[in-house]
Amino acid sequence: MPRQGRLNVPGMVHHIIVRGIERRAIFLDEEDRHDFLARLETGLLKTQCRCCAWVLMSNHFHLLLRTSSSPLSDLMRGLLSGYAVAFNRRRHRRGYLFQDRFKSILCQEDAYFMQLVRYIHLNPVRAGMVAAMKELDRYPWSGHAVLIGVRKAPWQNTDEVLGRFSSSRSWAVRRYRQFVEEGWGMGRREDLTGGGLRRSAGGWDMLAARRGDKDYERGDERILGDGAFVTAVLKEAEERLTERARSAQEGWTWERLVEKVCAREGISSESLRQKGRDNAVSKAKEALVNSGIRHLGLRQKDMADQLGISQGALSQIYRRSLDRGDDLNLLS
Repeated sequence: MPRQGRLNVPGMVHHIIVRGIERRAIFLDEEDRHDFLARLETGLLKTQCRCCAWVLMSNHFHLLLRTSSSPLSDLMRGLLSGYAVAFNRRRHRRGYLFQDRFKSILCQEDAYFMQLVRYIHLNPVRAGMVAAMKELDRYPWSGHAVLIGVRKAPWQNTDEVLGRFSSSRSWAVRRYRQFVEEGWGMGRREDLTGGGLRRSAGGWDMLAARRGDKDYERGDERILGDGAFVTAVLKEAEERLTERARSAQEGWTWERLVEKVCAREGISSESLRQKGRDNAVSKAKEALVNSGIRHLGLRQKDMADQLGISQGALSQIYRRSLDRGDDLNLLS
């Protein structure tokens, strides 16, 4: 069965699981772990994804990420390949380090966000690595110690987690810690690691062919959520693919987008690479980035290079365009 494509829906929460090949160790000492976290921080800054929870074990790791306009694969590709090369160099080894491609489960936020935060941070407990809450509080290789203020990781998005407990940080920390302690005896939960109800269809062609079948409503192994959530996510993802395919057939390219927006704003294409706060140029960039990402599915690195900016800056432009709420589709 062909493997299914990634579900790239900006702003959604994903549970990432990566294991070592043949379940071998991927972290052998502190140098490995520090190297991995440094690369994670760099990747998060570059792609503007946000990390809400994480844990490093010996032969696998978990991340809970909120995506940006950048595809999740951009972050994970750089993180995994860069770390594997460095690990192999340090160990004088060759070959693959990770088992298959990374597992990514798009999650229904209201029902599962806090359950996943707790589940991820309790991994050392389930593995028998810590035996008491105070030990977990000091465990250096998870986001739990960061959330309660014992350790620092500026790249971790603590506000999104603690804000769900209280507007007072001290009270939020206390309530969060109690929430984790209440789940102390929680064993392995397949519902949090295996996705939602599994579908037998493989790939988008099969999905489209079975659109009218009841099985379409049941679930998808890439998604953790109820039937309505699964259906909504698949519908949005399918609409994005359909629109992008139609736009490509109609001959829309980056160059054509630039030509249209520059004519509309009365600016030259060269001015798009200029820095400054010119309103016409800013509006043009927002429209270009919005249409390029949402309606054409262009690679963000390519667009950033064309505009002479970083991918992080491009992600900020995209978020501004969404905040404005204007109809920025240049293809209409």
